[in-house]
Amino acid sequence: MKILITGGAGFIGSNFIKYILKNYPDDSIVNFDKLTYAGNLENLKDIESDSRYSFVQGDICDYKAICKASEGVDSVVHFAAESHVDRSIHSSKEFLDTNILGTQNVIDVVREFKISKLIHISTDEVYGDVVAPEKSTEISPIFPSSPYSAAKAGSDMIVLAAIRTHDLPAMITRGSNNYGPFQFPEKIIPLFVTNALTDKKLPLYDGGTQIRDWLYVEDHCTGIDTVLRKGKIGEIYNVGAHQDPEITNKELTEMILKLTGKSDDLIEPVEGLRPGHDQRYSIDSSKLQSLGWKPSVTLEEGLKQTVEWYKENKDWWERVKSGEYKQYYKEHYGN
Repeated sequence: MKILITGGAGFIGSNFIKYILKNYPDDSIVNFDKLTYAGNLENLKDIESDSRYSFVQGDICDYKAICKASEGVDSVVHFAAESHVDRSIHSSKEFLDTNILGTQNVIDVVREFKISKLIHISTDEVYGDVVAPEKSTEISPIFPSSPYSAAKAGSDMIVLAAIRTHDLPAMITRGSNNYGPFQFPEKIIPLFVTNALTDKKLPLYDGGTQIRDWLYVEDHCTGIDTVLRKGKIGEIYNVGAHQDPEITNKELTEMILKLTGKSDDLIEPVEGLRPGHDQRYSIDSSKLQSLGWKPSVTLEEGLKQTVEWYKENKDWWERVKSGEYKQYYKEHYGN
């Protein structure tokens, strides 16, 4: 199978590419990525010489470019998206352009080239805040809280509309919060790990009461792959880790400090909640589990592996933090 991966130089996309090449020797990958601030080809250095892998730099908002990259493709896994809540509040236009108009281009390409399958990668954030002990299912109402999650919800809707109007051979996955190697250090886990390793403060909002379901990135990759090979066209599948008991951001922070050998003195309390951030996400993945998938990495195991990776790859994240992200980091989190 020849697979077009959009956004394959990003965190989840690059991990997915390496997972596919490792586990499916007969598959080949075309990685189509604009290489924005979060797209980093260093994530794929270990497979760039693989004859089954090719890279095309391009923007999903450029229809001709994505058409050219799609020739001979059997399936598309569409990761490409602007994906950070705080950035979406700071500047929303690129989120609408990429996440909605770009997704429409992907849909049109799948139709024009009669590609057999499209997997649209979405997020549990489209469901909005979920009151305990409830969990969002694939038929739960969507109620996004930020420009980012609203743009992702919009992209979901145009995929669903194309399925109904045009019989688009598509499926949607909605994953919970990911973590693991090569994650850009604006998200809480790599931010807190790299800050702790360099004795910088960890900005913890509202006492760290927020609850997230933390999914190790390789578990997310196996979930997407299960949908790609076993999913039913037209369906939505949640992909979650199902932590029990659930973990607050405060508990997560304490785990990171323990694994990095640092004290609680590094915690910097920040009063109030950040705009657009929900109190709790929780999804039900039983529909995907009925296809034979289940998460295999506990938070304790995955967090330990993640911290070790950041310890061993200081050069990677120091280069990342010294680039465009450094100025953004100062603007939003101070020095």
